[in-house]
Amino acid sequence: MNEGNLVQKFIWIAERGILLLIAIATIFATVVEIIRIIEVQTVNLSDLFLLFIYAEVLGMVATFYANNRIPVTLPLIIAMTALTRMIILQSKDLNAINIIYEATGILILAIAAYIMTLKDKISLKKILLREKIEDSDN
Repeated sequence: MNEGNLVQKFIWIAERGILLLIAIATIFATVVEIIRIIEVQTVNLSDLFLLFIYAEVLGMVATFYANNRIPVTLPLIIAMTALTRMIILQSKDLNAINIIYEATGILILAIAAYIMTLKDKISLKKILLREKIEDSDN
Protein backbone atom coordinates (compact mmCIF):
# COMPACT_ATOMS: atom_id res chain seq x y z
CA MET A 1 0.00 0.00 0.00
CA ASN A 2 1.49 3.34 -0.96
CA GLU A 3 1.73 6.32 1.35
CA GLY A 4 -0.97 8.32 -0.49
CA ASN A 5 -3.54 5.57 0.02
CA LEU A 6 -2.65 5.33 3.70
CA VAL A 7 -3.13 9.07 4.20
CA GLN A 8 -6.42 8.99 2.29
CA LYS A 9 -7.63 6.06 4.40
CA PHE A 10 -6.69 7.88 7.62
CA ILE A 11 -8.52 11.03 6.50
CA TRP A 12 -11.55 8.93 5.44
CA ILE A 13 -11.68 7.24 8.87
CA ALA A 14 -11.12 10.52 10.73
CA GLU A 15 -13.86 12.23 8.72
CA ARG A 16 -16.38 9.52 9.52
CA GLY A 17 -15.33 9.46 13.16
CA ILE A 18 -15.82 13.21 13.48
CA LEU A 19 -19.23 12.98 11.79
CA LEU A 20 -20.20 10.18 14.17
CA LEU A 21 -19.17 12.36 17.11
CA ILE A 22 -21.22 15.24 15.68
CA ALA A 23 -24.25 12.93 15.38
CA ILE A 24 -23.86 11.62 18.94
CA ALA A 25 -23.37 15.13 20.35
CA THR A 26 -26.40 16.39 18.42
CA ILE A 27 -28.57 13.56 19.73
CA PHE A 28 -27.32 14.25 23.27
CA ALA A 29 -28.05 17.98 22.91
CA THR A 30 -31.52 17.17 21.57
CA VAL A 31 -32.29 14.92 24.54
CA VAL A 32 -31.02 17.58 26.98
CA GLU A 33 -33.19 20.23 25.28
CA ILE A 34 -36.28 18.00 25.35
CA ILE A 35 -35.72 17.25 29.04
CA ARG A 36 -35.39 21.00 29.71
CA ILE A 37 -38.63 21.69 27.81
CA ILE A 38 -40.42 19.00 29.85
CA GLU A 39 -39.03 20.37 33.12
CA VAL A 40 -40.10 23.97 32.46
CA GLN A 41 -43.33 22.81 30.78
CA THR A 42 -43.02 25.56 28.18
CA VAL A 43 -42.13 25.42 24.53
CA ASN A 44 -40.94 28.66 22.97
CA LEU A 45 -40.41 29.39 19.31
CA SER A 46 -36.67 29.55 19.93
CA ASP A 47 -36.82 26.01 21.37
CA LEU A 48 -38.48 24.77 18.20
CA PHE A 49 -35.86 26.49 16.05
CA LEU A 50 -33.11 24.86 18.12
CA LEU A 51 -34.69 21.42 17.70
CA PHE A 52 -35.02 22.11 13.97
CA ILE A 53 -31.30 22.98 13.82
CA TYR A 54 -30.48 19.70 15.56
CA ALA A 55 -32.68 17.81 13.07
CA GLU A 56 -30.94 19.53 10.15
CA VAL A 57 -27.49 18.69 11.52
CA LEU A 58 -28.51 15.04 11.85
CA GLY A 59 -29.92 15.16 8.33
CA MET A 60 -26.66 16.60 7.06
CA VAL A 61 -24.65 13.81 8.70
CA ALA A 62 -27.07 11.18 7.33
CA THR A 63 -26.80 12.69 3.85
CA PHE A 64 -23.03 12.48 4.03
CA TYR A 65 -23.14 8.83 5.06
CA ALA A 66 -25.63 8.05 2.25
CA ASN A 67 -23.96 10.03 -0.56
CA ASN A 68 -20.39 10.72 0.65
CA ARG A 69 -21.03 14.43 0.16
CA ILE A 70 -22.84 17.24 1.91
CA PRO A 71 -24.98 19.49 -0.29
CA VAL A 72 -23.93 23.11 0.25
CA THR A 73 -27.55 24.13 0.77
CA LEU A 74 -27.90 22.20 4.04
CA PRO A 75 -25.34 24.25 6.01
CA LEU A 76 -26.86 27.41 4.50
CA ILE A 77 -30.31 26.41 5.75
CA ILE A 78 -28.87 25.64 9.18
CA ALA A 79 -27.19 29.06 9.24
CA MET A 80 -30.45 30.79 8.25
CA THR A 81 -32.31 28.93 11.00
CA ALA A 82 -29.62 29.85 13.55
CA LEU A 83 -29.79 33.53 12.58
CA THR A 84 -33.59 33.44 12.80
CA ARG A 85 -33.37 31.87 16.26
CA MET A 86 -30.88 34.55 17.30
CA ILE A 87 -33.24 37.31 16.15
CA ILE A 88 -36.10 35.73 18.11
CA LEU A 89 -33.98 35.34 21.26
CA GLN A 90 -32.47 38.83 21.18
CA SER A 91 -35.14 40.91 19.42
CA LYS A 92 -36.26 42.63 22.64
CA ASP A 93 -32.76 43.72 23.56
CA LEU A 94 -31.35 44.49 20.12
CA ASN A 95 -31.04 47.73 18.25
CA ALA A 96 -33.23 47.85 15.17
CA ILE A 97 -30.13 48.16 12.97
CA ASN A 98 -28.74 44.89 14.37
CA ILE A 99 -31.98 43.11 13.49
CA ILE A 100 -31.70 44.54 9.97
CA TYR A 101 -28.10 43.28 9.73
CA GLU A 102 -29.11 39.79 10.84
CA ALA A 103 -32.13 39.76 8.51
CA THR A 104 -29.83 40.86 5.68
CA GLY A 105 -27.56 37.94 6.55
CA ILE A 106 -30.54 35.60 6.24
CA LEU A 107 -31.43 37.14 2.89
CA ILE A 108 -27.86 36.71 1.60
CA LEU A 109 -27.83 33.08 2.76
CA ALA A 110 -31.21 32.48 1.11
CA ILE A 111 -29.95 33.94 -2.17
CA ALA A 112 -26.83 31.77 -1.94
CA ALA A 113 -28.96 28.67 -1.30
CA TYR A 114 -31.15 29.52 -4.29
CA ILE A 115 -28.10 30.01 -6.52
CA MET A 116 -26.68 26.67 -5.35
CA THR A 117 -30.02 25.02 -6.14
CA LEU A 118 -29.88 26.47 -9.64
CA LYS A 119 -26.31 25.20 -10.02
CA ASP A 120 -27.45 21.70 -9.08
CA LYS A 121 -30.34 21.86 -11.57
CA ILE A 122 -28.02 23.07 -14.34
CA SER A 123 -25.51 20.33 -13.49
CA LEU A 124 -28.29 17.73 -13.56
CA LYS A 125 -29.46 18.99 -16.94
CA LYS A 126 -25.90 18.73 -18.26
CA ILE A 127 -25.63 15.13 -17.01
CA LEU A 128 -28.96 14.18 -18.55
CA LEU A 129 -28.01 15.87 -21.85
CA ARG A 130 -24.65 14.09 -21.87
CA GLU A 131 -26.37 10.73 -21.23
CA LYS A 132 -28.86 11.45 -24.01
CA ILE A 133 -26.02 12.24 -26.44
CA GLU A 134 -24.15 9.08 -25.42
CA ASP A 135 -27.31 6.99 -25.89
CA SER A 136 -27.87 8.43 -29.35
CA ASP A 137 -24.23 7.68 -30.29
CA ASN A 138 -24.68 4.01 -29.37
